[in-house]
Amino acid sequence: MNIGPYAIATPIILAPMAGVTDRPFRSLCRRLGAGMTVSEMVASNPALRDSRKSQLRLSHEGEDGLRSVQIVGGEPGMMADAARFNADAGAQIIDINMGCPAKKVCSKAAGSALMRDPELVRDILKAVVGAVDVPVTLKIRTGWSKDLKNGVAIARIAEGEGIAALAVHGRTRADAFEGEAEYETIAAIKSAVTIPVIANGDITGPEKAKFVLEKTGADAIMLGRSAQGRPWIFREIAHFLKTGAKLPPIAQAEALELMQGHMRDLYGFYGEFMGVRIARKHASWYLKEQEDAEGFRHHFNGLDDAKAQLQAVREYFAAQTQARLAH
Repeated sequence: MNIGPYAIATPIILAPMAGVTDRPFRSLCRRLGAGMTVSEMVASNPALRDSRKSQLRLSHEGEDGLRSVQIVGGEPGMMADAARFNADAGAQIIDINMGCPAKKVCSKAAGSALMRDPELVRDILKAVVGAVDVPVTLKIRTGWSKDLKNGVAIARIAEGEGIAALAVHGRTRADAFEGEAEYETIAAIKSAVTIPVIANGDITGPEKAKFVLEKTGADAIMLGRSAQGRPWIFREIAHFLKTGAKLPPIAQAEALELMQGHMRDLYGFYGEFMGVRIARKHASWYLKEQEDAEGFRHHFNGLDDAKAQLQAVREYFAAQTQARLAH
């Protein structure tokens, strides 16, 4: 699949997720097989650019792979300015968020709320595409609600305005993350346009990835929540799509190594104070499939320094290994 001049060799993309897809996590997922990663959404309002949160979200220093930056907002001129700002700062792809279902985003007539106003969608896409020389992509849902399921119409507008690729989460805004993803709607969108379409929603493993690609005819898939605490899912899916065979489950030793490496990158990127706090949610995700993890999570969340967190994780995995050997 190509996005403008860029070839995406592996058709498995990390979805943008606020508070998750920071530079350390993007780098880890690319190393483990993601063909492309997309940054956390960046507000188009220039008044917010100088905040520490925005500065960290905008940081791509030393980052390898394609730099795709997602912008969010509801005013065409402001979105065009945000696109120019990020392209000048090194973004190779600008992604427009029209898929976020969060109330604080939709209440500002941004994210998936824009799908209620196709003419505003057109104006925003025209403004952003015209503002930059880099490819512009778009992320949408299947519609605002079951009564306003206009993903096909929005996709046609996107193609007409020069959008280079389209990611579709297979739910309406009203669905949030409930119910099952509508792969039939993604298939209808794919049939309605000639630009690359990326299918997103409920892709939890290799077999499901293959099923979704076949069911929708999409050019690639996008993973979000399933990559949290399981960044190696990208290589598992890539291997299955290429060979038809499943990789063996990740070894505990490698899972520990990857988890600790990720934690160290968080400490380095955010500083120890913030890094320790952000590591807590990632640790919870890494351990969600481990036995007897609830008590450990409670203990881990009470630790306030990096050294203690790293030691606690080592001891937890050692205890898990011993328990298995005892059985």
